[in-house]
Parts: sequence; C-alpha cells; structure tokens
Amino acid sequence: MKSLSHIIEGCLNNDQRFQKALYEQFYGYCLKIVFRYIYKYETAVDVVNDGYVKVFRNFKNFKCDNPDDINKVFMGWVKRIMVNTAIDELRRQNMMPDIGAIPDDVWEEPDKSGNADQGILYKELVSQVKKLPPSYRAVFNMYVIDGFSHQEIADQLGISVGTSKSSLSKARVHLQKYINEDTQEINAAYK
Repeated sequence: MKSLSHIIEGCLNNDQRFQKALYEQFYGYCLKIVFRYIYKYETAVDVVNDGYVKVFRNFKNFKCDNPDDINKVFMGWVKRIMVNTAIDELRRQNMMPDIGAIPDDVWEEPDKSGNADQGILYKELVSQVKKLPPSYRAVFNMYVIDGFSHQEIADQLGISVGTSKSSLSKARVHLQKYINEDTQEINAAYK
C-alpha cells in the first residue's frame, strides 16, 4: 500500500487511481462518521459519496506542516468534511433523518485492534444516541464525539450557543435514562 502522503499527492494531480485508493482506504471510517447523523444506509452512502466529492474538490486546501502527523491531520480534515456534509443532509430533511437498517459489516471495530468488546460498545453507543431527539442527537454527536465547540455547533446548526449547551445537557440526561432502563432490564432478566 502506498503512503498516505503519496496518495494525497496523486489526488492533488487528479489521478483517479489515487482517488480510488483513498476512497477505498477511508470509506469505512467515513461511513461510521456519517452513521452517527444519518441512519438510513442508502442515504448515508450517498452522503459519504457527496463528502468525497468535497474532499477531492478541496484537496488544495488540505495543509499539514509536519509529515509525521499527516494521518492524524488528514483524518481530522476528512472527518470535518463528512460531519458537515451529514449536517447539510439533515438540514435538507429538517433535522429528521430517515431510519433504516444498518448492515452488520458496518460495525467492524473502529480501531481495527480486534477488540470485540469495543466493537460491541461502539454499536451500543450508536444505538443509544439514535434514540435521542434529532436536535439533541446532532449537538451530542458534534460536541462529544466530533469535538466541535458550542460556538461551531451554533454556527453550523443556526442556533444560539445557549441552545447548544442546553441541548447537550438534555441529551446527556436522556442517555443516562436510556442506560438506566437498559441496566434495569438486564438485571430483571437475570433475577
């Protein structure tokens, strides 16, 4: 496999071989990011593809000063593009994503370490976040998982900073409630 810096260089030259290599290498990563916002598989795939179009169009804007950090910086840059593309889709849907089945192969472990427990926890987290009302879910994903500031969330979603903070607080309360309910169900099943 070619190094990421070599692939990026090929993409900057609009070489389709390198674009395909990049697409294949990061497709699963991008799909997982988008699934935190868009729950219908077909729509999520479309959003990922739209995100890749933005990635390829904006390669000239990608900057990494330290070659040792290129993987980390590039993944952060792609993540931001995918999140923004997913949010654009949510806006088109008035913050109400379609919910559909998600194929099991999407739930491979996020870090490829082979830790099955982590893959199960990731799937469970996504299923709990999926239960949140759409506005709380978007703020939770953006703040907790994707690392946006409340100001960035407010700007992206067209809400106030106070509304962003309030939505995050309410999302946490809802998640705690869901977790407590699940724990009670599990405890009742083993009695």
